[in-house]
Amino acid sequence: PEVTGFLLVLGAGLSTGAGSAFVFSNKLISLASRPFLAGSLGFSAGVMLYVSFAEILQKGVASFGTVSEKYGLVYATLSFFLGVIFMVVCDKVVHRLESASYQRGGEAKVIMGEGKDGCCEVKPAAVDEWVSRAKDDLASRSQHGSETETLFCGKSNTIGLRSRNTPTKDQPDEEVAIEEASIKVATSPDKEIESSSTTNERALVRMGLATALSIAIHNFPEGLATYVATVDDPAVGLTLAVAIAIHNVPEGLCVSIPIYYATGERKRAFLWGLLSGVTEPIGALFGWAVLSNSMSEVAYGIMFSAVAGMMVIITMKELIPTAHRYDSKDKVVTNSFIAGMFVMALSLCLFVV
Repeated sequence: PEVTGFLLVLGAGLSTGAGSAFVFSNKLISLASRPFLAGSLGFSAGVMLYVSFAEILQKGVASFGTVSEKYGLVYATLSFFLGVIFMVVCDKVVHRLESASYQRGGEAKVIMGEGKDGCCEVKPAAVDEWVSRAKDDLASRSQHGSETETLFCGKSNTIGLRSRNTPTKDQPDEEVAIEEASIKVATSPDKEIESSSTTNERALVRMGLATALSIAIHNFPEGLATYVATVDDPAVGLTLAVAIAIHNVPEGLCVSIPIYYATGERKRAFLWGLLSGVTEPIGALFGWAVLSNSMSEVAYGIMFSAVAGMMVIITMKELIPTAHRYDSKDKVVTNSFIAGMFVMALSLCLFVV
């Protein structure tokens, strides 16, 4: 079970990289719409909330019950809220770091949110914007039959397109020169854009990295929860890992796409998104260290109950608010949330039968 737990956690963490990989394809970016983000986050929230109360917390109560049948529920409840408090403190630390970034962010506030609760700080309008720009770029590529690169440029945040094709007879050198001069695109980190847009780019990068840090901190208890659940019941751990992987995809793209549009560097944006998921295996290592050194029922009780508290606060304070931010009319969030709970409940019932 320990090896299986590590593999599941690793897979869930790498799914952040899967979301970050959206930057390598404008077709994928065009699919990263608000309904997609809201639906995936809502589904994961349903799975995580249901399994936290119906399975993980109950494991904690049962473990404490073997030590003290009378006060098992009391000890589990205290441990549950210790997990909640831990995540609240972590959240405060993250918001302090983000506030410092926002104060230096300047015009990047157009793209990123301003300290709102949520696991993805990109504003809904910015999501619509990147989908629209990706579709425009695809249309331009289809029209010109050439590979293009996109980039936020200047205060107007217009997309620049540079054709890699050489001039043809129908397009004199003078027209190409005028076109490239008016676009002002940087295709490598060594070339500089105008000073005004350079400032905005740096601010956008800081914002993207702040989001990556926020996600990384919140991924730690998710890795811990997946590992602990798998050690006790691989079936539950598998379902939980899938749910976490589903919402890690939009988290990864929320890190990578703003950084890509700020710098024009796909690999750099992908790397930062991938790194934000590294803390999940670290959470698993922490769980392994605790449980391997102390296999007592008290240790299991504390771990299960605290993890349940962490998962609940992440769901209520991060996943659900973010899902509703991208779906203010609630067209998909509630339905996907119920679907997530149903899938988790069905999986638990099937494994019992």
